[in-house]
Amino acid sequence: MFKDLFQKKRKYATIPSERLGSNDSSQSQDRPKREVPEGLMNKCGNCGSIQYSKELEKNLKVCPSCGYHMRLNAMDRIKFTVDEGTFVEYDEDLVSVDPLTFPGYASKLEQQTLKSGLREAVITGQGSIGGFEAVVAIMSFDFFTGSMGSVVGEKITRAIEAAIEKSLPLIIFSTSGGARMQESILSLMQMAKTSAALSRLHEAGGLYISVITDPTTGGVSASFAMLGDIIIAEPGAVFGFAGRIVIEQTIRQKLPDDFQTAEFNLEHGQLDLVVHRKEMRAMLSKLLDLHGGKGGV
Repeated sequence: MFKDLFQKKRKYATIPSERLGSNDSSQSQDRPKREVPEGLMNKCGNCGSIQYSKELEKNLKVCPSCGYHMRLNAMDRIKFTVDEGTFVEYDEDLVSVDPLTFPGYASKLEQQTLKSGLREAVITGQGSIGGFEAVVAIMSFDFFTGSMGSVVGEKITRAIEAAIEKSLPLIIFSTSGGARMQESILSLMQMAKTSAALSRLHEAGGLYISVITDPTTGGVSASFAMLGDIIIAEPGAVFGFAGRIVIEQTIRQKLPDDFQTAEFNLEHGQLDLVVHRKEMRAMLSKLLDLHGGKGGV
């Protein structure tokens, strides 16, 4: 009994033999347990339904039962959005270091790379969407919760400058838990840096489409995520500066249940559109087409 309590947890689900179709407990005890390999199925974080991973992938990782938009990493976002074989990455050699020798930061960066398979919380590059060329930046929440450090700010700034130089439209997919505290002021400076670069893009007559995904908070929401000529969000995406609990404790009031969701922000004029993930690529293509596909507003 005590041995069972402390044994190592399995990395796959098991189906009890008594549930395999027989009412005879003596027969069911003789049957081996059927093992479900890890990664074969996924559980929806909203409704709890179980989906086959392959079917979920075909559905762009949107729950077919409740429509919940699961978080995507940057590589999945590129695959679902950019025309196949057209994406060319920018600045892939830029990686974060430990400028302030913050305790444990260097090892955490290594852990994040191993966990996510990414080198930083944003991937930038150029590709076509529906045949229209654009500069694209895609943030990924699974690398350090999409936090914005100096490298994230630098890569996004360089992407903005590339859009200006090449007269191409710019699309940024945002998701972030805020500024990266391990880099202190060097992280906070990126808010002003990216905003200034977007001002230059605007002066050059460039088009910037900001796409908000779940969640987008903190310094990212207070800078480039909110500066788009057109601002779009996925359904249910949480978007705001401070968190719900912090705001409620500050104002000592209960906030609406849908506070900070994409739908709430749309209703209150913070967004232009809420677009389902299955329709996002077509919508971006349409917007690029309407603006000539070259970035001119």
